[in-house]
Amino acid sequence: MADFVELWVYLSATPLFGLTATLVVYLLAQAFYLRMGAAPWANPVLWSVVALAVLLTGTGVSYPSYFSGAQFIHFLLGPAVVALAWPLWQRRAELRARGVRLLLAALLGGGAASASAVGLAWALGLPHEVVLSMAPKSVTAPVAMGIADKLGGVPALSAVFAVLTGMVGALTGKYLFDLLRVPPAGLGWTARGFALGTASHGIGAARALQVDADAGAYAGLALGLQVVLAALLMPLAFRLF
Repeated sequence: MADFVELWVYLSATPLFGLTATLVVYLLAQAFYLRMGAAPWANPVLWSVVALAVLLTGTGVSYPSYFSGAQFIHFLLGPAVVALAWPLWQRRAELRARGVRLLLAALLGGGAASASAVGLAWALGLPHEVVLSMAPKSVTAPVAMGIADKLGGVPALSAVFAVLTGMVGALTGKYLFDLLRVPPAGLGWTARGFALGTASHGIGAARALQVDADAGAYAGLALGLQVVLAALLMPLAFRLF
């Protein structure tokens, strides 16, 4: 016990704590996810966030101290996103054939996601800054923060909305697709993946990759399209309207 306490004191005072805690918690969450038969509610990202939040709160470790070690994993997010291009390269022929339809679907899907969020926030009478912060909620968090800043919203709020949107999509997507009778086979996987990437960005794409290779590839494509389209068109649209 004394050795464990000494180890804990040492780790909590060094950057190794953030890295070690993140890896251990995620591996345990992933094992639980597989044990539960890959059920959407057992999403390892969700439970890793919950477990780490409880751990940091319970031990009194500040977030900056934690992130000083976890930033190495944060850095790997960049290469991980770039790696999503490989499944797309493998399917380049079918993507060229479906290019126009996919671009149209991305425009309509992204527009619907933004308009519904803004409309709901406006109907609820939320402050103007919060309404603007809701607009890029289906774009991956770093880009959503930049867009919100351009629109006059609150970047931190946009990041929260984006993460929540991704979590909700990853947890509920399967049940919604089943309800809509989108088949988990053939073209159904591409439709599921593209819809999940459009509405729930990186977290949704990660869920799609866990389920099916085609779904993951199209989710990655949708994620990239939303980043480009939202960054280019959303500030212009809000300036005009």
